[in-house]
Amino acid sequence: MKLIKALFISTIISSSLLVSSMAVNAGEDYTQWLHEFFDKVEEYNLKQNPLWAASRGDESAKGKLRDVSPEAYEARKQQLHELIDELNSIKRFDLSAEDQISYDMMKSQLEQQVAEIDFKTYEMPLNSEWGFHIEAAGLAQRVSFRTYEDYENYLTLLTQIPGFFQQNISNMKAGQARGFSVSKAVLEGYSDGIKAYIKDSASDTAWFTPFNNFPKHFTEEQKQGLIKRVTTIIGQVVIPEYQNYLKFFEEDYYPNAKKTIAAYDFPEGKAYYQNQLKLYTTLDMTPDEIHEIGLSEVKRIRAEMEQVIKDSGFEGTFAEFLDFLRTDPQFYAKTPEELIKEASYISKRMDHKLPQFFGKLPRQPYGVVPVPEAIAPKYTTGRYSGAPLDSTRAGEYWVNTYALDKRPLYNLEALTLHEAVPGHHLQTALAKELEHLPSFRQNTYISAFGEGWGLYSEKLGLEAGFYQDPYSNFGRLTYEMWRAIRLVVDTGMHTKGWTREQAIKMMEENTALSTHNVRTEIDRYISWPAQALSYKLGELKILELRAKAEKELGSDFDLRKFHDAVLANGSIPLSVLEDQIEQFIKDEKVLIEKNHSK
Repeated sequence: MKLIKALFISTIISSSLLVSSMAVNAGEDYTQWLHEFFDKVEEYNLKQNPLWAASRGDESAKGKLRDVSPEAYEARKQQLHELIDELNSIKRFDLSAEDQISYDMMKSQLEQQVAEIDFKTYEMPLNSEWGFHIEAAGLAQRVSFRTYEDYENYLTLLTQIPGFFQQNISNMKAGQARGFSVSKAVLEGYSDGIKAYIKDSASDTAWFTPFNNFPKHFTEEQKQGLIKRVTTIIGQVVIPEYQNYLKFFEEDYYPNAKKTIAAYDFPEGKAYYQNQLKLYTTLDMTPDEIHEIGLSEVKRIRAEMEQVIKDSGFEGTFAEFLDFLRTDPQFYAKTPEELIKEASYISKRMDHKLPQFFGKLPRQPYGVVPVPEAIAPKYTTGRYSGAPLDSTRAGEYWVNTYALDKRPLYNLEALTLHEAVPGHHLQTALAKELEHLPSFRQNTYISAFGEGWGLYSEKLGLEAGFYQDPYSNFGRLTYEMWRAIRLVVDTGMHTKGWTREQAIKMMEENTALSTHNVRTEIDRYISWPAQALSYKLGELKILELRAKAEKELGSDFDLRKFHDAVLANGSIPLSVLEDQIEQFIKDEKVLIEKNHSK
């Protein structure tokens, strides 16, 4: 999502508004206008992200990084307001039901972009596990290397890093001056993630990787010339900028970072947290309501965990069972390869089961790979990284192989079903194939839907024959407890005065997550307010809708059809999902009645 001159954009948009208005006045329907508008927004977004635009063939965008200056964001805000005004001119109720969904989702996205700029979230371009320096370190993965010009453009990109860093550092200083910074409590050790990219030799860096293997048609002179130039740029431009950022972080940002952990302590903190809550859950709920749901779920899941311990034959307390799981060597891989192989085996077992639960499966494959070494120490246990359908790589299920004694195998089935299949890979890959939807819908990721589906997928593993031993089943429950506790600790820390230690204690005493994982997770919630609420609330909505469909359709309920219906419209707000499943139930009843009358 990304930039051209504000005046030029404004002129284009204003002209488009006039043309669109004239078209409708001349008798054109609003459907055509809406879809032309979607194309316009996509073009606008491409202009804001040169890397993305370049990958789509925009020659003018090659060799450029996005502009993150305050002036650029203010220009974007004006452009976004103009887009919202045009969208408001389209008569929503003259659209089809499908287009009304797209209209509402587009409006919500545009308004959220304005809200983010109003809150100046760009002044905090990092959290406990990510930062703009990581984005810049991954440039080689964002561009193609087929022609000599591709390499030339890449070298130009590397020379843009200092400007990109200085803009971000300036934004961080402005945020810090008004009390909008990452909490100091979660930044201990963060500088290690910056140091990881600072190497003595350019050839040892991530930026040099494309120069290890050139296309076959390159001459030796071209190869050596490019190697000489990239070595100079990395050594004299890129590395010094990372060193400058490290110095700023260690001497300025970290010592003066926000002393408290609550989002409510930010400027306009209450409004900011409520905005993030709505963004990630798509629900109109208060922090108090979510907190109470969390406490109820924690109580229910704890009872199930106690029963699993009893059934396992373990003689000891809940705390002793957790200590047993955290310390017994049998539950931990001895090598990174062993952990990756086990995750791959679980993935392939679930691949075999998918036709039992889905009528439609994605054509895009996925692989199992380790979390990149440079970010692994502060990174979560696992994550899914998608890829465009026309990409030369598959989707990727990342498994963290750092600190193997903190990556228990008894959690691996639940993690794999969530991140790979039937979780994130299956859901997002299918969404990209929904060619009847506007392209922005194919690529939208709504956390409450996607993460809710991921957590639902973990539980679906019970029906697929996973979790056969009590330890793995306890691992599943500990993952469910983990997501339930998020409702309690996220709202607790950001709105109720909970301390970091209080949140850590609750998670350590109620889950079998390693102490390392517990701390990285709590730090994530502190530096990424409200996002963690989406998982459990989304799962509860999907389970609620499945129970309703099962009740109303009785013996005619088809689980494969239900799952296809849930995923049929891509990532959508939970209220829209509810409407879609209501319609699915009605359509199924009509079909059932027809079949019974034959």
